[in-house]
Amino acid sequence: MTDSRRDELAANLAAVQTRIDDACRAAGRDPSEVTLVVVTKFFPGDDVVELAGLGVEHVGENRDQEAGPKVAELDEQVRSRLTVHFIGQLQTNKANHVTRYADVVQSVDRAKLVRALDRGVGNALEEGARHTPLAVTLQVDLGQGEDRGRGGAAPEEVPALADAVAAAEHLQLRGLMAVAPLGLDDDGTRAAFERLARLGEDLRREHPEATWLSAGMSGDLETAVTCGATHLRVGTAIMGSRL
Repeated sequence: MTDSRRDELAANLAAVQTRIDDACRAAGRDPSEVTLVVVTKFFPGDDVVELAGLGVEHVGENRDQEAGPKVAELDEQVRSRLTVHFIGQLQTNKANHVTRYADVVQSVDRAKLVRALDRGVGNALEEGARHTPLAVTLQVDLGQGEDRGRGGAAPEEVPALADAVAAAEHLQLRGLMAVAPLGLDDDGTRAAFERLARLGEDLRREHPEATWLSAGMSGDLETAVTCGATHLRVGTAIMGSRL
């Protein structure tokens, strides 16, 4: 890790935190209500180590073939300070492996994946590869009509999917996650995140523990904060352009 890279990460992290603080102030929210998940996909483990040294506690990865080895290479002391979020689309045949290193899977979008993750966590617990249940959020597709494709369950599928997670032995339902549909202006993005917030309210009536609302990335985090996001997934604004 060069001094210039360390300084770059520190400056970017400070700038993003200032944006979050300003957005919370404008929305009348306490910044402590918002968790920053730094998305480290495509960047080396050395960057993750440096981020941990800068006080980052949550990192996000979206490719199992990259994330698994990267997390495995972390020093035990560094790993113990981090919560690793898997945020990408997940094939059921990768679920067993992801449960070996992820603390959270944010992209649960179908019952088959719920079953695969539950089995994977059960196996990992038996083998001593993990010692805690797996926290999950349900990914919701916020597109409307023809505008689909960012991934996630349809809104009408959320109640049954939530019930499936709640019934799973080794999973803990934390809330909802979504990505704003492509091509929206600021008003459209806000409307999409407001739909997510309403879905979150509906979910908490049946599952009061599901308090997370994961929404917002580098370009729209202020809008997400305004709409009640509790978790922001920020990559480029902190890490820079992908390698």
